[in-house]
Amino acid sequence: MKGNYRWVVVALLFFATTINYLDRQVIGLLKPTLEKELNWSETDYSFIVMCFTASYAIGLLAFGKVIDKIGSKMGYAISIVIWSFAAMAHALAKTSFGFGAARAALGAGEAGNFPAAIKTVAEWFPKRERALATGIFNSGANIGAMVAPIMVPWILGAYGWQEAFIITGAIGFIWLILWWVFYEVPAKHTSVTSEELAHIQSEEEKSEVAPIAWSKLFGYRQTWVFIVGKFFTDPIWWFFLFWLPSYFSTTFALDLKKPSLHLAILFTCTSIGSIGGGYISGYFIKKGWPVYKARKYSMFFFALCAVPIIGARWATDIWQAVFLISIAASAHQAWSANIFTTVSDMFPKHAVSSVVGIGGLAGSLGGVIFPYIIGVILDSYKADQALSDGYNVIFVACGCAYLFAWLLIHFISPQMKAVQS
Repeated sequence: MKGNYRWVVVALLFFATTINYLDRQVIGLLKPTLEKELNWSETDYSFIVMCFTASYAIGLLAFGKVIDKIGSKMGYAISIVIWSFAAMAHALAKTSFGFGAARAALGAGEAGNFPAAIKTVAEWFPKRERALATGIFNSGANIGAMVAPIMVPWILGAYGWQEAFIITGAIGFIWLILWWVFYEVPAKHTSVTSEELAHIQSEEEKSEVAPIAWSKLFGYRQTWVFIVGKFFTDPIWWFFLFWLPSYFSTTFALDLKKPSLHLAILFTCTSIGSIGGGYISGYFIKKGWPVYKARKYSMFFFALCAVPIIGARWATDIWQAVFLISIAASAHQAWSANIFTTVSDMFPKHAVSSVVGIGGLAGSLGGVIFPYIIGVILDSYKADQALSDGYNVIFVACGCAYLFAWLLIHFISPQMKAVQS
């Protein structure tokens, strides 16, 4: 029997990513409460978000390099300890500066999640299964964002906003125990059968690729494929996470002090997109398509699926908006499952985390710029009492971003060939 322990590893990655997004989503749900208590403007909030994304960007660069050196087991452990303590530290903040500092620490710690997870997938799966494995663990982002609108308002109502940060932050330490007990690399893991190990290693690089110096990674077109794919699309996901609760509250009078079925359904749909996106490109590969063709055709389809969010500007009912945004958010997660997997398609395992960190830095830089633009747009429209029109402008940008990124990727590297050195 081949054995399936690799899917247990995916389950660990899934729950880590769920906790990761639960912790980062809390502030978006508490935004109306904290705005009143601390007298935040939209620009104030955008700067707090920027503290997270800027720190996340720097953290990705650092963790990507470190994890390639120390391994995913220790790297993941360090990451979750930092971000769990930082999530709990929000409860001590009393000012906008305090929240900015806590968000910066959270961003630095959470940055280790994806470099460690993508490296783990590259170590545990052959190429034809990697997009599906990535889609499954990446769907944890949606589950975290789905659980948060139910869990956080309940904690807020029962205990207060400080406890919402403390309780959600503490969950990470439970996962840490499970990770340390159940995880090891395939070749050393006692639960991996020889048949499963052979399956995992069935698509190893045919020729040894010499170690690539970190600084030289920027000289490869393949690195820029990932950089571009992240820079233009990651900010859209940040917008979904940090501003959608406020959008539904201001545009459709959604009460964020109560569990939100609308947000829960929206982020449940994105889980389908994440897993389905990973499955589709893997299906094409199994049918005999070249790996690059399966990834690129799939990503083009997902880019098209993001376009309907532009129609949210004409939504007159909250469920119409939920439907249109759900399609785009699902498309993002399907895109994400594939853009992450292109790294292990193009680079040897010893460079995967470093490239993920570099591309993650690019995505986070976009995530620093876009929130500032959002804050300026929303504050300008708020002054005219037309905040919903401000969101309409943002939806147009969201609908066009993926197609623009795909065209740039196609221009940079039409066949996304594996790195040779």
